[in-house]
Parts: sequence; structure tokens; C-alpha cells
Amino acid sequence: MSKEIETLQCMIDESNKIVFFGGAGVSTESGIPDFRSVDGLYNQKYDYPPETILSHTFYQKRPDEFFRFYRDKMLFLSAEPNTAHKVLAKLEAQGKLTAVVTQNIDGLHQAAGSKKVLELHGSVLRNYCEKCRKFYDVQEIIDSSGVPTCTCGGRIKPDVVLYEEGLDQYILQEAVRVISDADMLIIGGTSLAVYPAAGLIDYYQGNKLVLINKTPTQRDTMANLVITGSIGEVFSQLDLHE
Repeated sequence: MSKEIETLQCMIDESNKIVFFGGAGVSTESGIPDFRSVDGLYNQKYDYPPETILSHTFYQKRPDEFFRFYRDKMLFLSAEPNTAHKVLAKLEAQGKLTAVVTQNIDGLHQAAGSKKVLELHGSVLRNYCEKCRKFYDVQEIIDSSGVPTCTCGGRIKPDVVLYEEGLDQYILQEAVRVISDADMLIIGGTSLAVYPAAGLIDYYQGNKLVLINKTPTQRDTMANLVITGSIGEVFSQLDLHE
């Protein structure tokens, strides 16, 4: 066990109000690509970059193209929770972790057994009619073609936060609350480049701030512990005391 893993283990052992804040790097280990890092691939098939297609403006103006991309590149329903998801669910079950705050939209934290999951950017598993608010599960999107429509004739929108859209204020406020109350904040699989989500780190008051990422982040100098590596590999080395 490396010195960094030993330090992380000690911090976890001493903590009872851990909050985990995660980004795309948590899901890539389940085979879900981080579209930010592979724009070139997508541009071979689409006329616009992902950030444009996944914007509110584009969704309104070109819904056909939006849903073609969305079905093709945003739905990974065969993905399974990985070590990181499972370790976090176990820490919560042990009463040590109070919440997971995630930028991911794949529902894998819940699939692993986590109960308190604050999804900053929504979830592909939830969809609703923009007209009558009727709920639809993800299968409805998969089975439909073109722009999915409700029985009332309204358009069905995925419950995900698109570029140009604001975050759900209740979820944002709850994330601020749990992070403010945390005695340990573990941040993993995110470069902390996307705001307002990245600004949540500023609400942490404690002295056990851990950053785990494959590449340096903009906030490394703030952290009490920085571990460069994959979140799953790091978590797999922990002893979670049965």
C-alpha cells in the first residue's frame, strides 16, 4: 500500500460525514466515454461538436439531430457499476458516507446501491413530456424514432441539464448543504472545469480534502491529499473493514 493510499485510508477511518463529488472519470471505468476527450470521433459522424448538439438552443432548433446524437452517444444502458461505485455504496451502508454528488447522468451510483445521490446534471433514466409532464422511462426514448412524443402530443425531453440550462436549485442547495457539513470531501474523476458544479468545492470547511484524478486539476493546490490515478484502482486498495 502506497503512502498516499495509507493516508487516504486513515482519513476515511477517522471520518463519519464523508461526501464524494464525482465526474465523468467515475463512469469511464464502466465503459461510458467522456465525450469531451473524443470530439474528433464524433465530428466524423456529426456536423456539430457535442457541446453544440447538447445545448438548449440546438435541442429547440434541431430536435431530430439532437435525438439522433442522444440515442447514439448518451445512452449506455448495458454499463455496470464499477469498483468506485461499489465502494461508495459500501461506505454509505457503513454510515460513513452521507452523500454522493455527481455530474454523471447514468444512474450507476444508484445501481450500485447508493441511496443519497445528488445528480447535478439529471439522469438519462428519467424523461418527461414538456406539455403535460407525464413521466417516461428511458426505454421509451430507445424504442421511439425521430423526436419522441407523448400521448398528449407534447415532446418528451430527457431529464438532463443541457448546456445553457440552469441546474435544479433544490439539488444544488442540497449539495451545498452536505458539502458544508462534511468532515471529509473526496473529489474523483473530474477536472473541476465545469461551473457551477466545480464551485461546490468552495463550500467545504474541513481539512480532509482529497482529489483523485488521472490528470492534474485546477484545484490541486487546495487539497490536503492529491492522488494521480484512476478512481477505481485507488478505491480497490482500500480496506473497508467489514
